[in-house]
Amino acid sequence: MQDNSVVPELHEAAPPTRWMRRWWRKQTPGRQDRFAMLAPLAAVLLFLSAIIAAFWYLRLEEMDREQEAVKRDVEYAQQRVRLRLLERQEQLMRIARDISNKEVDPEEFVGRAESMVIQYPELQSLAWIDERRRIKASYAAPSLASGQLRVTGEVLRPGETEAMYSLARDLQQPVYSQPAASPDSSGLLQLHVPLAEQGRFGGVILGEYSIDSLLRYGVPAEVSAKYAVALLDGKGRLLAGMAVPPRNPATNLLPWAAPQNNEYEVPVSPVGNGLIIRAQAYRTSLGMIGSGLFWLVGALSAMTAWMLIANWRHTRRRMQAQQALIAETNFRRAMENSMLTGMRALDMQGRITYVNAAFCQMTGWTEAELVGRTPPFPYWPDADREQLAARLDDEIHGRTTPGGFQVRVKRKDGGLFDARLYVSPLVDAKAHQTGWMTSMTDITEPNRIREQLSASYERFTTVLEALDASVSVAPLGSEELLFANKLYRLWFGVQTVGHLQLVAQAGVPEHPRSTTDEALDEVDSFVGLPTGQLTAAVSENAEIFVPELGKWLEVRSRYLNWVDGRLAQMVIATDITPRRHAEEQSAAQAERAQSASRLITMGEMASSVAHELNQPLTAINNYCNGLVSRIKSKQIDEEALLAALEKTARQAQRAGQIIQRIRSFVKRSEPNRTLSEVGPMVTEAVELAEIELRRRNVRLSHYVAARLPMLLVDPILIEQVLVNLLKNAAESIEHARRPTARRSVELRVVPRMEDLQSVVEFSVLDSGAGLAPEVMDRLYEAFFSTKVEGMGIGLNLCRTIVESHQGRMQAENIYNGSEVAGCRFSFWIPVSAAIHSVANKHTGVPA
Repeated sequence: MQDNSVVPELHEAAPPTRWMRRWWRKQTPGRQDRFAMLAPLAAVLLFLSAIIAAFWYLRLEEMDREQEAVKRDVEYAQQRVRLRLLERQEQLMRIARDISNKEVDPEEFVGRAESMVIQYPELQSLAWIDERRRIKASYAAPSLASGQLRVTGEVLRPGETEAMYSLARDLQQPVYSQPAASPDSSGLLQLHVPLAEQGRFGGVILGEYSIDSLLRYGVPAEVSAKYAVALLDGKGRLLAGMAVPPRNPATNLLPWAAPQNNEYEVPVSPVGNGLIIRAQAYRTSLGMIGSGLFWLVGALSAMTAWMLIANWRHTRRRMQAQQALIAETNFRRAMENSMLTGMRALDMQGRITYVNAAFCQMTGWTEAELVGRTPPFPYWPDADREQLAARLDDEIHGRTTPGGFQVRVKRKDGGLFDARLYVSPLVDAKAHQTGWMTSMTDITEPNRIREQLSASYERFTTVLEALDASVSVAPLGSEELLFANKLYRLWFGVQTVGHLQLVAQAGVPEHPRSTTDEALDEVDSFVGLPTGQLTAAVSENAEIFVPELGKWLEVRSRYLNWVDGRLAQMVIATDITPRRHAEEQSAAQAERAQSASRLITMGEMASSVAHELNQPLTAINNYCNGLVSRIKSKQIDEEALLAALEKTARQAQRAGQIIQRIRSFVKRSEPNRTLSEVGPMVTEAVELAEIELRRRNVRLSHYVAARLPMLLVDPILIEQVLVNLLKNAAESIEHARRPTARRSVELRVVPRMEDLQSVVEFSVLDSGAGLAPEVMDRLYEAFFSTKVEGMGIGLNLCRTIVESHQGRMQAENIYNGSEVAGCRFSFWIPVSAAIHSVANKHTGVPA
């Protein structure tokens, strides 16, 4: 569209030019002569004026560059001085830290001060002043005036130094000051570095700099060579360096003359506004040489203008303007064609005057088919024509919404898509409105995504509302409730009280835990850290009882980033009351089953126990009858009587031990896991099982490895497992009817490694008939037994006891060639729990 409008303008410019030439030829000869004389003169004057303006402009630019150079060099010098001061300040702070740590005495301080003064010429003296303002040690450069020396043991003199001493004590940070310079000494800069001894003020390290030396050694040589560099105090008084003398005021009359002094100043940090560095550029007058050159250039320029101004300059400018216009037109056309937003222009009557390539691509209609069309437009859907006509009327009359409006657009092939239109007035170069410009964006895909997100949000909300767990989200440090599902609202309402109650009662931290020194120092662990790392933390779990609800709840918590960027805490509470009741009942039933199993074991061993008790009781009866007979016949002396009574007492003690061991074995008690030694547990189990093994004429041999670690177990339960395994081994041997030489059971207790962890293995080997394959498959099944009188709960309880101690139990046949030579039952208990418990006892951490 713009190409069609620009080309006529280029062609329409020619006729007025030819008309002006024809009009020029018709003028009178006198007027032609005057124009011929005035035109070159005006051109020359105009050209000279341009030369002067250009010369003045270039001079201004040169002065600006010089001012920028001064500014850059002064800032560079200020950085060098600042770095030099900061390096000395860091060294003094290091000495102060060593003094606070009692690592430097006065003698060593003098040595280090001497080294620094010799190494850094700007440093004049160093002094160590204690908290009573008394100088403990000092060192000064030989060039320092005698009136400025600080003597060891002398109290700090009143004045500005004492005031800065108090300021450093109050602020507990380095303080710079400038004492008044004496007539016989140069200006000084003082640095007070406070000492902190165990949290209290311990004095200062006073460093004094020579401002003159600081300027000489701190400012780079290349800056000092180009400028007059000086250090000033806060009132503008010269402390060190020099200033450029004022120049002749007559030179300031020239338009290209430089300012009085091309200078720049900036405060020296860390001193602040009390010390300012200033640099002044050395300038020279242009003089007559500069003026002569100017007039020479002016004359040559005038001659050049006289020759070229008539034809070349005008032609060149015309060609440049034409090329720029063509380039601008091509650029704008390319830019319009590359836009992804459709553009449409309407005149004041609603006729389409322009469409871009994106608009044509969206609708499928060409530019020729759309330009010049009036409503209704071909891309309007038939069903929306009334609505779109009303929208168009609003556009033409300026009744448009700032945020645009959404419509449906019909493509040429009949397809529809959603679009958003934005309308703005179309104003020409003379600020007159010529129509309306409309931009159109295809929003079909964003609408589809928005609908999917809305549906996804509804599904997500429906799932959360249907959960049988309470879900709540609240920001940290606020009582605002960001989200709560249906069950939370049913339990706690719509307030944050329930969320905070669950967090507090479950012991879930309201802030992420940290085991670093930062947490010990009570420092905010969120400062400067991305919150994304916090959301990757493992969730906290706890089981609590809520009296208000009468329920046991499992509370889980984790941290997440809310949609507005805040760090929030999500708490999920699940009702586990039925599970807790079931666990309590299961634990009670398991305890009763274990006690019943021990009673059943003792019942099965009743005849063996009776036989075992019969021996000491028979011995006691025989000893008593013998004593009665010998006492009646008076054939016993006191020594024989005592010997017989001691034997009787030992037999009674033996019977009592048997009864006591059986009572402790079958006695019902709560599970009590303690650190227990393996040896006593094995001994107790072996003594109980030997009664049954002797009755069945079975030999028992046992081996316990030396230096076994202690185990965190319930000794009675482990003894129950060992007794059951040994009794089953004896019954297996008797059922196999092995001869006497092969009636043996072996118990071994050794350490070993199981899945990269240390364990203690208990194994029972018998010489019975082994286990049949069908029995092996149902070995640990409850109420399954191969005995006629068996109840089938022994091995099931044994495996339950072992697994409750994080162990494992297994059984296997022993073969001698192809013949089954016996069976091996084994189980192992991990050592890690016991080691962890011992370590916690040593460190004071509860297990």
